[in-house]
Amino acid sequence: MTSNAPASPSPELIRADVERAFAEDIGSGDATADLLAADALAHATLTCRENAVMAGIGWFNASFRQLDPDVQIEWTLQDGDRASAGSVICRLRGKARPLVSAERTALNFLQLLSGTATTTAAYVAAVAGTGVRVLDTRKTVPGLRLAQKYAVRCGGGHNHRVGLYDAILVKENHIIAAGGIGAAAAAARRLHPSLLLEIEVENLDELQQALAAGADRIMLDNFSLPLMREAVAIAKGRAQLEISGNVDLTTIGDYARTGVDFISVGALTKHVRAVDLSLRLQLD
Repeated sequence: MTSNAPASPSPELIRADVERAFAEDIGSGDATADLLAADALAHATLTCRENAVMAGIGWFNASFRQLDPDVQIEWTLQDGDRASAGSVICRLRGKARPLVSAERTALNFLQLLSGTATTTAAYVAAVAGTGVRVLDTRKTVPGLRLAQKYAVRCGGGHNHRVGLYDAILVKENHIIAAGGIGAAAAAARRLHPSLLLEIEVENLDELQQALAAGADRIMLDNFSLPLMREAVAIAKGRAQLEISGNVDLTTIGDYARTGVDFISVGALTKHVRAVDLSLRLQLD
């Protein structure tokens, strides 16, 4: 099977995510799992109860393997693949205690990240054929940004900046504090010449200022459709354009057809509904 998944975050990052999750869930020990015989063996099946795009298998596997390095895990698909409702997507076999102790943490990761990937795939499908790239934002679950941004890629989306350190996005308050668009752009080029410079604008006059300041990318904040089209005509060949604000599945198609380059969607990582998964265990 050919995987649709992009490169995953490092094993060290995944392990650290799992360790934090176990610290808040298992803590000093799983009191309920103590009821099971220490040498009991079991097998389990994981069923996807709805159509979904999968993401988070690395976190799922790491959750079980951290408690039982010998657990056997067999998947029928990979991150980035689509699962159909009612399909068995994974089988596990190992010691019963670690299987039940790791279950909730493993599912939490897989349900959340698959939810992100599934939502992203719906937005990507809505702009198919336009050439627009759907971007995520920094509106992520605290501590799980790289995991969610990976899930966005599994769903066919693209990543905006990871944080405040790898690109410059000059927004309204920055412009006010710096003394204007030109002053903010000049300072950005002087202090961080290697970083992408993006400037958010709220009208066509600010668009012209951002173009004059040499912005690499310009974010059109809450522009109407006619103004988006006018902005595309003005900026053509001079800077990339990104749309932000009032973007949902009912509007993104029209926005994409204006000719912009990117559309950023906070809902990819902020308004995520977990995918419905079920893990059922049986003793051997």
